[in-house]
Amino acid sequence: MNRTRIQLMDGRAPRGSADLFERLTELGVEHRTIEHVPVFTVEEARRLRGRIEGAHSKNLFIRDKKERHWLVSCLSERTVDLKWLATELGTKRLTFCSPRRLAGFLGIRAGAVSPFAVINDTRGLVRVALDAELLADEPLNFHPLDNARTTSISRAGLLRFLEAERHPPKILRFPSRVSGTPE
Repeated sequence: MNRTRIQLMDGRAPRGSADLFERLTELGVEHRTIEHVPVFTVEEARRLRGRIEGAHSKNLFIRDKKERHWLVSCLSERTVDLKWLATELGTKRLTFCSPRRLAGFLGIRAGAVSPFAVINDTRGLVRVALDAELLADEPLNFHPLDNARTTSISRAGLLRFLEAERHPPKILRFPSRVSGTPE
């Protein structure tokens, strides 16, 4: 694995898990973190489900042709239609961001994408969108800037964190339930 130092676009070193936990505590947000083997895909993360209760997420870092960036978090089982998502976000065509953009904008590597990464977007260049069905469960589980850990947090705690980081989320109502779930 490439262990070169990540640097944000403005040259700063990104904040890490310890900084995130400190920020959550400062905001009065309860959180619990477990360590596990690094996971890079939703499929790999499914093996941890017996140990971690609550909602699990799929997190996308995407952009449009106008260089607008979004971090989208939805239920892990959801199939995401990028055309529908583009319409919901008020744009046309969306593409996935490169690892270079991920590091430059959010200060993380592939596999560690989560709403917590906005702690490194101090310029407010990334917009956040959350799946309404994801928010319907408790607790919510995300990687805390590190894909060898999972942090559980309440819905209210996540929303408090995003508001405090000046990243109020857009709530998305996907057109159908998650795959394998009856409508």
